Amino acid sequence: MNPVALITGSSRGIGRGIALALARAGGHDVVINYAGNEAAARECAALCIEAAAKKVRVEIVQADVSQAADRARLIEFVRAEFSRLDLLVNNAGITSVGRADLLEAGEDSFDQVLGTNLKGPYFLTQAAAKLMIASAPLDNSVRAIINITSISAFTVSVNRGDYCLAKAALAMMTQLYAVRLAEFGIGVFEIQPGIIATDMTGPVREKYDALFAQGLAPINRWGQPEDVAQAVLAVAHGHFPYSTGQVFQVDGGFHVRTL
Repeated sequence: MNPVALITGSSRGIGRGIALALARAGGHDVVINYAGNEAAARECAALCIEAAAKKVRVEIVQADVSQAADRARLIEFVRAEFSRLDLLVNNAGITSVGRADLLEAGEDSFDQVLGTNLKGPYFLTQAAAKLMIASAPLDNSVRAIINITSISAFTVSVNRGDYCLAKAALAMMTQLYAVRLAEFGIGVFEIQPGIIATDMTGPVREKYDALFAQGLAPINRWGQPEDVAQAVLAVAHGHFPYSTGQVFQVDGGFHVRTL
């Protein structure tokens, strides 16, 4: 029996990179969650099966994590199909709708962004943790929850205030669940990606190309979904047995202050 990993928002982008890395490593059955793009989810599943040489099971399931009924259906799917959950990666997220200036942004965008990026993972983690607790640990396997946040957790973008707030709050959510779940042997971690080449950053590629040309980060290149996936693998493979609540910055050194 393999441990089971659920990655939200994993049909494309960072989530797809994580799903592929887990499948390629061959140690986890993988549940690919998507909100609306079924074709992308099926493509991701096919790539995972190919990468794993059919050694792991891969399933897809539709659910909008901002909706309570969908979250419940997602966890019930995992329970019914696998009878357990060992790794949850809270990756699903959206950017600010319209990227409006802080003085102009409306409540609709705020509610939508925080619903998907904060409320969704907060309550999905609650339900997932209960399933993990109810599942007997497998020998030599790791039980963990990983929250994919962003450098926006500590970096101001005045045209994405709701996004920045959601990511900053996810950082505190990581600390909260790390303390609450430690007694059950469930580690909770935060991964802070930097500028990663995905569909989300595609519309602002020219902006970040210019910033990299000016020396944005010590490792001065675009990050790739695979860079984030490597951090997830390190946690999933048990390389941090005496850690929880840890923040892993996958940002090319962007966070380092220099003079």
